[in-house]
Amino acid sequence: PPSSCRLLLFSSSDLRTQPVQLMASTDAKPMDVSTADTETFAFQAEINQLMSLIINTFYSNKEIFLRELISNSSDACDKIRYQSLTDQEVLAAESDLRVHITPYKDEKMIVIEDSGVGMTKADLINNLGTIARSGTKAFMQALEEGKGDISMIGQFGVGFYSAYLVAEKVKVESKHNDDEEYIWESAAGGHFTVTRAAEPTLKRGTRITLSLKEDQTEYLEERKLKDLVKKHSEFIQYPIRLWVEKTEEKEVTDDEAEEEEKKKEEEEEKKEGEEKEKKKKTKKVKEVKNEFEHLNKSKAIWMRKADEITKEEYASFYKQITNDWEDHLAVKHFSVEGQLEFRAILFVPRRAPFDMFEPRKKLNNIKLYVRRVFIMDNCEELIPEWLGFVKGVVDSEDLPLNISREMLQQNKILKVIRKNIVKKCIELFQEIAENKEDYKKFYEHFAKNMKLGIHEDSQNRAKLAELLRFHSTKSGDEATSLKDYVTRAKENQKNIFYITGESKAAVQNAPFLEKLKKKGYEVLYMVDPIDEYMVQQLKEYEGKKLVCATKEGLELEEDEEEKKKQEEEKAKNEELCKLVKDTLGDKVEKVVVSTRLHDSPCCLVTGQFGWSANMERIMKAQALRDSSMSMYMASKKTMELNPTHSIVQELRHKSEADKTDKTVKDLIYLLFDTALLTSGFSLEDPSNFATRIHRMIKLGLNIDEEEEEAAGTAEGEKDGPPPLEETTEGSKMEEIDQALFAPIVVEAPPFPIVVE
Repeated sequence: PPSSCRLLLFSSSDLRTQPVQLMASTDAKPMDVSTADTETFAFQAEINQLMSLIINTFYSNKEIFLRELISNSSDACDKIRYQSLTDQEVLAAESDLRVHITPYKDEKMIVIEDSGVGMTKADLINNLGTIARSGTKAFMQALEEGKGDISMIGQFGVGFYSAYLVAEKVKVESKHNDDEEYIWESAAGGHFTVTRAAEPTLKRGTRITLSLKEDQTEYLEERKLKDLVKKHSEFIQYPIRLWVEKTEEKEVTDDEAEEEEKKKEEEEEKKEGEEKEKKKKTKKVKEVKNEFEHLNKSKAIWMRKADEITKEEYASFYKQITNDWEDHLAVKHFSVEGQLEFRAILFVPRRAPFDMFEPRKKLNNIKLYVRRVFIMDNCEELIPEWLGFVKGVVDSEDLPLNISREMLQQNKILKVIRKNIVKKCIELFQEIAENKEDYKKFYEHFAKNMKLGIHEDSQNRAKLAELLRFHSTKSGDEATSLKDYVTRAKENQKNIFYITGESKAAVQNAPFLEKLKKKGYEVLYMVDPIDEYMVQQLKEYEGKKLVCATKEGLELEEDEEEKKKQEEEKAKNEELCKLVKDTLGDKVEKVVVSTRLHDSPCCLVTGQFGWSANMERIMKAQALRDSSMSMYMASKKTMELNPTHSIVQELRHKSEADKTDKTVKDLIYLLFDTALLTSGFSLEDPSNFATRIHRMIKLGLNIDEEEEEAAGTAEGEKDGPPPLEETTEGSKMEEIDQALFAPIVVEAPPFPIVVE
């Protein structure tokens, strides 16, 4: 044909289903005619270059050849099935649509045969080598620019040539309903031949014979072929059958053993004079036979309607794709249609994997399929990290087959799929939450994921907040939701109060909660390390601001009388606050009179915008932490004193009597250290604190320290609070004893006490 002629062809079994506009080439003229039925053609230049690249370049993922050829066969079956909808006669020659794979180990060949639409002579010439294809050029350009790899080959409509990754020679036999059977052959030497079959062997379809390279014989192994089909083509809708060798044990008659048995029986008959029943002697032999084994028995159940699938079928499918031994906890089966079309099944497992947050773990468990052909199971763009525990499949009708990772990152279709998956996952979690017992199991294993989602996903933050559960001062043994908290909140309560800490036991008796409990406010216990990160993003819920009970700025509703009393206490203790600040120096930023304490003498709170005590503990525990961060993130501590506590009152009296009293300063240090512990901080100098406690113990046990003091501490005193000194009026520690223990009066009981 003249070079100006343009053809519009529908690609055959070796190409994709879309129509491809092709330019006829003058290269299609026969180079040489060997026989009357054999014609030789030159490959179009770009295809020749592509084949040279495939043959001479090393690729580690050569296994994709089988996926490409099976996909082409499936497309061919799709086409003939589509034609049969309007004309049943097209299936007359062969009604069974299937794909057969036959390995020949001795000949080092693999044969892949389908009963699809087949190709005419013109199709073989045009589609397998002579017409200039834009896809060939685009694929070559992508390889040269490093934007893709060989696994993308099918995306450009030239997936057939991946056969040359493993084969040194390819033979294609094809029979179309409108033509005779023809044979296409090439060893990729720049040309190919087309021959009319002398003895047709196909009713309809295509048979591809690959003569494998010497180093690719692993693809002749039965196990290897089964694994590849299971990995890439498990859900192809047409049966894929592999020619396998099976060994069976059969029982056959053992003639020699039977003769010996016969002689023995005759002798016994003579002796006993009675006739015995004769039994034939058999032996087991192994019989080898060959047959086709159906490999893709698993059906793509996501293609069916959800109401047609039983719970048992979902459970079986879940175990099949995940290798889990337990049934799933919940499932979401849905399809999206319109401008974008895809189907998906999402499963929530019953328990979290032990390595869920390991850095090297595969980020997600969603298998991506394109028209039932497996593409990948580690597509980071398909689902966010916080949903990494969700398992399932997504099958798109719109994504191109073999799409590269680079294209996935920019693909708008994938972004829409991701948005829909996240939306459906949240709906699934809400459905689980309707069953209290199921949600309790779910939350036990996946609470961290919900909180990570609040930290990372700003669009769905409000919906995820509904799914959170915490223990609180009023919830008892059951965890409560934020919604329930709001319904129980006091009238005109503007804030949601929470406290963070290491454990429930550590926070439920914390001094920060004393006034809150007394006034009847509910406080949430946030004892998971990730809670600290979560509340940095979750600022409010239903118009109520989340307020931390361990940070400064805690405002509680007070009447006029309480405000007046607070001002009086503030003025009364102003000098004491100044003395405590001067004594502690840079250890605290300021000292104030507390409005949150009721039973404890003092506590330490942090600034609103810095780390809390719990966050500081978490950051110190990081093995690879950046120590420079703690310099500007660690919050300055504010010491709050309870003006109604007896210790603070007695301390104020002593300081008013003598500001230079060393006993007062030692007590201030002791109070500061105890406040560090009760407020969730770690001690800067535990040994110094222990020394003070030991002094108190000795004093309580009336141990004389004169001998120890005589020995002295010649090595010098440590930095910190001044040592206690003896005065003419007696030991200062006795004064501490009086200050601390004087208010305590213990009366003798009216009954005898027996100590065992």
